[in-house]
Amino acid sequence: MYSCQQVLVGKNPELIAILTFLCEQSHKLTNMGIYYGRQLFFKSHKTLGKYDLEKVYKKNNHYKILYSQAAQQILRTVAESFRSYYGLIIAYREGKISDRPKIPNYRKKGGMATVSYPKQALKLKDNQIRIPLGNTCKRWFGVDSFLIPMPSNLEFSSLKELRILPRNRCFYWEFVYEKEVIVKPLLNQENVLGIDHGVNNWLTCVSNVNTSLIVDGKQIKSMNRWYNKQVSTIKENQPQGFWSNKLAAITEIRNRQMRDGINKAARIVINHCLENSIGTIVFGWNKGQKNQIELGKKVIQNLYQFLQLDSKKE
Repeated sequence: MYSCQQVLVGKNPELIAILTFLCEQSHKLTNMGIYYGRQLFFKSHKTLGKYDLEKVYKKNNHYKILYSQAAQQILRTVAESFRSYYGLIIAYREGKISDRPKIPNYRKKGGMATVSYPKQALKLKDNQIRIPLGNTCKRWFGVDSFLIPMPSNLEFSSLKELRILPRNRCFYWEFVYEKEVIVKPLLNQENVLGIDHGVNNWLTCVSNVNTSLIVDGKQIKSMNRWYNKQVSTIKENQPQGFWSNKLAAITEIRNRQMRDGINKAARIVINHCLENSIGTIVFGWNKGQKNQIELGKKVIQNLYQFLQLDSKKE
């Protein structure tokens, strides 16, 4: 199985300039691929093949700026999104899903997108990973590659892909690697744990083997409330859509806190199931609960934030 590990990129101005340029070009190439895919579908009701976009944009400047294998990966990801959309359209027409899917839309102007390098494009040199640049980057920046440290807890031989992730005006290295599959424990599938998500009691868990637990949500709720208060203060008297470095910084901190809280809550639940041989988990899902219940504005706001957290669980 594959897993991933993210590492925050340090504040190196020269490296940040290169990463910014690469991710901006990825953003533009992605939008070009989306444009072609949309036009193809609207005019002929056809979907993209895996290599179609590469044939169309192989001589394009945005394609040639990036390292060839990275550019290919970007366009193949776009093609995959359109094939998924086409599959969902068929499912919708056959009545297998209730909501009509939306065709992939353009990314916002002036943004940045992920750049992915497959293992074949990477080399290990003195415990550092060499990341190659395209010919245009070589001419403009005067370098043909750059080096990043290899994480001490990973083996280069297990690495499958390296991604450059732009997020909230920060950059992350995401190492995708092959992880040895641990033999699954023998659990009783008839032992069931039911989970109801709320606010103060974030996860209320009860099983049919006389066990129960509650994951407290007050700390997560408090962090959310403080974040919303900061955002409200900064955005006061500002135009709609206002964003700043300060907002990006506190949003990134908040997202890290939420991700850490979600992972810890999931681990508590999984450990409980392992200890009690519970092989089935049922998570409560009430369609329309975000916008079709009347519990008061304050309660709805808190509940909506927690439902967003639940939807981000991996």
